[in-house]
Amino acid sequence: MSDLLDALKTGILCGDGAMGTLLSERGTPSGTCYEELCISQPELIAGIHGEYLSDGAKILTTNSFAANALKLAPFGLETRTKEINQAAARLAKAVVDTQSAWVAGSVGPLGVSANDAEVKGIDREALFHQQISALLEGGCDLLLLETFQNPDELALALQVAKSLNDNVPVITLLASPETGRLPGGDWIGDVLEMLGERGADLVGLNCVNGPQAMLRLVEKIAPSRPLAVYANAGRPSYQEGRIVYGTTPEYFADFGKRMAEAGAVLVGGCCGTSPLHIKALAHAVAGLNPAPRNHSSITIHEEVMPLSKPRETNLLDLIAAGKTVIVTELDPPKTLPLEKFFAAAEAITRAGSDAITLADNSLAILRVSNFAVAALLKERGITPLLHLSCRDKNLIGLQSELLGMAALGMRHVLALTGDPAKGGDHPGASSIYDVNSVGLLDVIRRLNEGYTQAGTDLQARPDLIAGCTFNPNARNLDTQIQRLERKISAGARYVMTQPVFETSLVEETVKRTAHFGVPVFIGVWPLLNQRQARFLHNEVPGIKIPESVLHRMEGLEGIEGRKEGIAIAKEVTRAVLDNFPGIYFMTPFLAYQTTEELSAFVRSR
Repeated sequence: MSDLLDALKTGILCGDGAMGTLLSERGTPSGTCYEELCISQPELIAGIHGEYLSDGAKILTTNSFAANALKLAPFGLETRTKEINQAAARLAKAVVDTQSAWVAGSVGPLGVSANDAEVKGIDREALFHQQISALLEGGCDLLLLETFQNPDELALALQVAKSLNDNVPVITLLASPETGRLPGGDWIGDVLEMLGERGADLVGLNCVNGPQAMLRLVEKIAPSRPLAVYANAGRPSYQEGRIVYGTTPEYFADFGKRMAEAGAVLVGGCCGTSPLHIKALAHAVAGLNPAPRNHSSITIHEEVMPLSKPRETNLLDLIAAGKTVIVTELDPPKTLPLEKFFAAAEAITRAGSDAITLADNSLAILRVSNFAVAALLKERGITPLLHLSCRDKNLIGLQSELLGMAALGMRHVLALTGDPAKGGDHPGASSIYDVNSVGLLDVIRRLNEGYTQAGTDLQARPDLIAGCTFNPNARNLDTQIQRLERKISAGARYVMTQPVFETSLVEETVKRTAHFGVPVFIGVWPLLNQRQARFLHNEVPGIKIPESVLHRMEGLEGIEGRKEGIAIAKEVTRAVLDNFPGIYFMTPFLAYQTTEELSAFVRSR
């Protein structure tokens, strides 16, 4: 331990590059478990270690980044976790042999949050313990906890490492976007300070960024403690079936030297750095001394300004002021003529609806973009409430949509997981689901704090008002309540339910949701006829119509069917308004006269 730490105090050490990238470039088939190659092809791994060593690396990293039981399981190798990690360490130690170099046991993130681990029954501490203990048994001189983005997970790995052998140095590396703010919202300066206080012998950054962006991060941190910095060899491109990094060794080395001059005592390479990059880097930093420390905190707090653009009235503020709020769903059309839609929206608004809520291709059936329709509604002075489904957009697209809403002054959004694409009118389309509705609520929370999931500073707060769904018709209501708890914990500020057709279910919903303390908008769908009632009950997911209501609608069509459907809806509406501060009407197939009548009924009470 003392030899390595003393070396870091007196000079700049060079670490090796990215084993996985190099293996891919040298023809290892995609889908290969790179970590297992230290057993099946030890001569290949030893040869690469030898190249890095002979080209100037003083710290070799074991081929064990994802060698934990969770990541090995898809390859059927989880029972060989100890064997693989021990082999990785011993192989690297054999290459180093008697030379003046050290072996760092590489440990990567599990990628499982504390909450997900609890839900899925994953023992994160045990997984880290199993891998790290095997690396230590294999003879590693130090541990390299690298490419972490979750501070809680990295702190846990550090704790495990220190508990196993406090005499072995531990380096902790964050994979941070160029903004310096991690996906969970933490500023890297705060996290690096925390890791140092908890016993990390060296803290720093790796991956994600190329040399130039990494240098800017190092300069931004202005560290009071030495840093380890492993940049990528630029940005990757996909060429002829493989990932390629185009940064030249000379360019990489120039920035590595500048990082050392800015405060790094250990410089190395992450994705795309070949032995030639490390050779140039080792030559560039030879003879350099560590930069002096300034003893100031590396914590930087950035002020986030509110969005200056005028925004819509908050529907929740209307409730707080004592108003009964009416939200009316009006599905965007499936075809381009929009005149009837806007005539319906204007009629419903005149009748007393406070907002028009717009489904996002519900049931995975293509409709005109609800975002476009919402913008057109705003031009007419009508408040839109957008549904946003996780099915059709990846994490980038979801955030882009939300930022677009904020830019146009829209505030209200309903977070949905979304119906699978294969059940809609384009069954060959892909369902994306980067996140589910709970994850989307967390995305909205982060945006409201002024940052994207990648940590980019928005320089403003959108102040979006996020809601979630709840299905009182579910067979297992306890499960629905548990999921609703998670949604509200993730940031949902109001709840909108599937349609309810009987007063007893309204009363049950009151009992089960009162403790949440957020407004609940019970869905009310006025039935039009017997055929529609049977269709909704049998073919639309999430809707169940009681036998008593089906019996009341039996044989009714035309005017009689609509009359009885409105009568049922009014009964449910009375029960809702006796217990809740607002209501959610659903317009059946653009038959807006029914919801227009119901809105007028509410306002006349």
